[in-house]
Amino acid sequence: MKKILVLLAVSATVFSCSDTGESSSSNISEESLRTHIEVLSSDDFQGRKPFTQGEIKTVNYLTDQFKEYGLEPGNGDSYIQEVPLVELTAVPSETMTITGGGEDVVLNVLDDFVAYTEQVVEQTSLDASELVFAGYGVVAPEYGWNDYEGLDVKGKTVVVLVNDPGFASGDSTFFKGETMTYYGRWTYKFEEAARQGAAGCLIIHETVPAGYPWLVVRNSWSGASLYLDQSGDNYQPDVLGWITRDAAIKIFEASEQDMKNYSEMSRSQDFKPFSLGLNASVSVQNKIKRDQSQNVIAKITGSERPDEYIIYSAHWDHLGIGQEIDGDSIYNGAHDNASGTATMLGIAEAMSKMKKKPKRTVIFLAVTAEEQGLLGSKHYAQNPIYPPAQTVANINMDGITAWGPMKDLTVVGYGQSELEDIAEEAAKKQGRYILADPDPGKGYFFRSDHFQFAKVGIPALYASGGYEHMTKGVDYVDSLNQIYLSSKYHRPQDEYDATSWTFDGMALDGELLMKVGLKVANSKDWPSWKEGSEFKAIREESKK
Repeated sequence: MKKILVLLAVSATVFSCSDTGESSSSNISEESLRTHIEVLSSDDFQGRKPFTQGEIKTVNYLTDQFKEYGLEPGNGDSYIQEVPLVELTAVPSETMTITGGGEDVVLNVLDDFVAYTEQVVEQTSLDASELVFAGYGVVAPEYGWNDYEGLDVKGKTVVVLVNDPGFASGDSTFFKGETMTYYGRWTYKFEEAARQGAAGCLIIHETVPAGYPWLVVRNSWSGASLYLDQSGDNYQPDVLGWITRDAAIKIFEASEQDMKNYSEMSRSQDFKPFSLGLNASVSVQNKIKRDQSQNVIAKITGSERPDEYIIYSAHWDHLGIGQEIDGDSIYNGAHDNASGTATMLGIAEAMSKMKKKPKRTVIFLAVTAEEQGLLGSKHYAQNPIYPPAQTVANINMDGITAWGPMKDLTVVGYGQSELEDIAEEAAKKQGRYILADPDPGKGYFFRSDHFQFAKVGIPALYASGGYEHMTKGVDYVDSLNQIYLSSKYHRPQDEYDATSWTFDGMALDGELLMKVGLKVANSKDWPSWKEGSEFKAIREESKK
């Protein structure tokens, strides 16, 4: 996640506000940001994991803050949207066996594969399920691409590559070249396999196109995981999983198919899916626990167009109490995402003090279970309190840096929506420049809560400073990023540090995002998705 800092000799920049008609006194309070982060990331909040005492304390704190600011309940007369979740603790068999070749291929759990199921059942399995190689597992009509064309995978297991056909193609016009589309995300692979009726789906992991090493995969898909507790005709394959590249090569070598150049083959316009002539067997047992988590939601009703909405979002949750590292087992999540939650609260407080209320309704939505797969925002998008067709924009905050003011405003998913043009205007007023995500191939646009709003067509902005410090430059920020990623990200060491954290940059980012929201809230215009966005057609359909 990208963070962005800001510059100035003073602690917060004041806009002239002539475009919003608002008083320049509505600045983000650095002291409030500090207090929110100290509280939310304290050991007393136990890492803010859903279904724990940490959740209860977090939800109560957020609700109390919204009430103190005088914001209205966002869900009728309640500040809460219930999110039904199911906790599944998957225990796969020790081995996955591949038969049908000369000798059986035996893969070992965690070292060679991970497997789980999203079916709410105590046990499921693949029993000699036919393996089918489906390239990247992509069906993208706008690109004229269908890896499942002419293929019936019911009862079969598809083997697919991570990322999308444009990656490493050397052609920036093929899909989006090195910039990952949603078709490259692992979540999409599983969703498409479900739509196709597959019994199983195995993604081949490779570090560069995935954007993370195998260690992340094995840690993420072992132990308990949360899912939305959905009923009805929501088909899920029997088994979902990943295999290492080395495991994939063993499988390919056992097949009679020529798989020497499987990546290049899969990028060809002439690619057709085919059976590997092999069968896979593996089982998964589940421990099942159901419970309710909570999204926290508040609003400022618009003065002229109250039935049109701007949604600010941030996830309140983190990882709770887990494996001890360096003598600490509380995963406090100060940066991820007490910082974003605090910034959203700062914006809510500042807006609540404005004499002139925004013309459109502004919603503040603190969502649960982002760390478990964007589940709180997914539930809201599937069960919206405010119609998506009447929701003008989403502005998401996830990981706002506390390293001082930044010269850049880095936009994750740059080129997607017109909201970035409004953000660029606001950045220039702060003496900053806009920057496209430096790592577009890692698919950050699809890895935070704004993505669930995008999936239902709502233009979304995910931006903050995090590339070039105003006075200390690029290398300074890069070194801090490297330290964070290598020793603090998703570890107990992601803690608030009173000796090093500063809040002028965080306040400046909050001020900018507030001004973007006010610009949209006080305008009659509807920001659109740009040409080439995967979400443009969804928006156009929702507005009919």
